[in-house]
Amino acid sequence: MSNFRQVQVGEITLRVALQGEGPLVVMVHGFPESWYSWRHQMGPIAAAGFTACAIDVRGYGGSDKPHEIEAYSLKHLSGDVAGLIAALSPDKPAVVIGHDWGAPIAWTTALVHPDRVRAVAGLSVPFTGAPQQSVRKIVEAVYTSQDRFFHMHSFEAEGIAEVEFEADVRGGLRRFFYAWSGDAPAEAWPSDKRAGDPILLRVPDPDPLPAWLTGADIDYYVSEFEQSGFRGPLNRYRNSDRDFTFLRGFEGRRIEQPALYIGGERDRVLQMFGDRLPLMRGALPDLRGLHLLPSCGHWTQQERPQAVNDHLLTWLREL
Repeated sequence: MSNFRQVQVGEITLRVALQGEGPLVVMVHGFPESWYSWRHQMGPIAAAGFTACAIDVRGYGGSDKPHEIEAYSLKHLSGDVAGLIAALSPDKPAVVIGHDWGAPIAWTTALVHPDRVRAVAGLSVPFTGAPQQSVRKIVEAVYTSQDRFFHMHSFEAEGIAEVEFEADVRGGLRRFFYAWSGDAPAEAWPSDKRAGDPILLRVPDPDPLPAWLTGADIDYYVSEFEQSGFRGPLNRYRNSDRDFTFLRGFEGRRIEQPALYIGGERDRVLQMFGDRLPLMRGALPDLRGLHLLPSCGHWTQQERPQAVNDHLLTWLREL
């Protein structure tokens, strides 16, 4: 069983789930998730001789939730992870593993705070080096200017997506998790929507849920978001230009630490902007594994916990 702690990190407090003893492994979730997204990894990582630590990212669950959009920049979020490592493992750097938005947070922490990170793994979202353009501008060029719907554009407008998700938290989470999973057909996330359409327009509510997502899992996520709301989580999407400016300051720097990537063959992230996986080896000179899981969608460690655990534990034991 995991124990929970509130850890002061700079100006905010993070809720963290902890299990086991040994070298620290920090796990960082994405949207719309929770420390709970790592429920299948906590026990095996602890049993392998590590301290498994899954956090609620600021804005989520039991962690602090600043109101300001700029409080959710990669500078702040990577600083949270580095500060957490300093608090829990002051004398030794930690391993950081991230999924979805947690992956850019993990990659950025390794890049910007290399003294705090001894190895880094990303699930779903690859690292291809310092960006050459703001994600907002890429989305504008590829999608919005063509009147094509893209969820990240819809999330940028303050207050709009909050209202849509908070009007039916359970239904919104069920539909979003399903549509981005490997279980859903392509049309579950309609490709013919127009820019500005509601996020969940024509996204089906699954009955039954995919086997990897139980009713109890949904209950936990719903309880977290009903008390936290969606403003903090969605503010992550409103910092593209700020993040671009920040990361340009590290142009030319590579992540030298041992690295690992795990993705799903059916993950929509890998279809958004073309095949970027070949670029990883140039940005990660010590990339020790690049694994694509057959039939797996976006929720990598939840959809395929055994395969993810096998890859993670093999990598961790060899560090």
